[in-house]
Amino acid sequence: MLPCQRDRFSLPSDGHYLNCAYMSPLSKRVERAGIEGIRRKAVPAGITPEDFFSGCARVRRLFAELVNVPDPQRIAIIPAASYGLAVVARNTVLSKGQNVVTAHHQFPSNMYVWRRLCRDAGAELRVVEPTTAGAGREASWNEAVMEAVDADTAVVALGHVHWTDGTLFDLERIGERAREVGAALIVDGTQSVGAMDFDVQRIQPDALICAAYKWLTGPYAVGAAYFGPRYDAGLPLEETWIAREGSENFAGLVDYQDRYRSGAARFDVGEASNFILVPMFIAALEQVLEWQVPRIEAYCRHLTTGLIEEAQGRGYGATEENWRGGHLFGLRLPEDVDLATLQARLRDRQIYVSVRGSVVRVAPHLYNDAADIEALREALWV
Repeated sequence: MLPCQRDRFSLPSDGHYLNCAYMSPLSKRVERAGIEGIRRKAVPAGITPEDFFSGCARVRRLFAELVNVPDPQRIAIIPAASYGLAVVARNTVLSKGQNVVTAHHQFPSNMYVWRRLCRDAGAELRVVEPTTAGAGREASWNEAVMEAVDADTAVVALGHVHWTDGTLFDLERIGERAREVGAALIVDGTQSVGAMDFDVQRIQPDALICAAYKWLTGPYAVGAAYFGPRYDAGLPLEETWIAREGSENFAGLVDYQDRYRSGAARFDVGEASNFILVPMFIAALEQVLEWQVPRIEAYCRHLTTGLIEEAQGRGYGATEENWRGGHLFGLRLPEDVDLATLQARLRDRQIYVSVRGSVVRVAPHLYNDAADIEALREALWV
């Protein structure tokens, strides 16, 4: 078991930040990388043409290692999950009579893009809600997603865990069902990758989209995406110079080139080489890989299991243990607990969690310890 890593962060000692699903704090290591990037940009004569490519190449290798992608060239640098999903949507041919399957109360970035695509094509957006409450809710929800996929399904778009309460989706089974009908499996991994094992070789998504500022512990406005063979001939959102074949030759940039560089670099956001954000992202990915994702997940699960069990005994609803990630869970309040009163109590005690819908979402990381959990416990049923 990893020890608490709080000393690697600059979090104040008088607060209890249990909200990594909202935004991770920057570790001191990532902070230093950002400061060094600012200093480097302040004197740009030291930035060489090679530097426009080397940092991105390092990000591709690290993210590929994290999610088990043998070929780092399948990784693109994106500014946000919405950007990666927009790339997928641009390269999805959807016809009238087809459908897109997604989950109820999905994160907006993984909903709006499909609403527009379906509306423009005259296709159906199938939003699958939980079919039961209480025991068996998560298993039945997964089955309902499977049943919603049929011969007319073009896309199945899900998170690995549901962002509001941590419900786990069985992407291996759902992916098998999608492949049976020829549908693309598009996964938003923003709320799981970095804190929960994700193996591209096992799950076989057609695209995996991840923002960096949550469980990858990176900065805001950068992320990474895996694009599978389905998108090898895809069109990017932007026609950037650096995505073109031969762009390493700065002297020849006026010799315009229609061919893209090999791999997913064609989907990179413009100015992907960002000399401040990319070094920070590299530092964050290196740190996560050093900690090791299974150990991060085990730490978070060990920290919270007792709290969840006690909460359930006091009438709070929670996702079943085998159907939730170890790093993110939601508590549905008993009828005798007033949400506004609870929020005020949490705020007064400097306990930072999120409310999503009617769920109190708790998302610890390695900087949390038993004292943070005890503070939350006392606030929940004082």
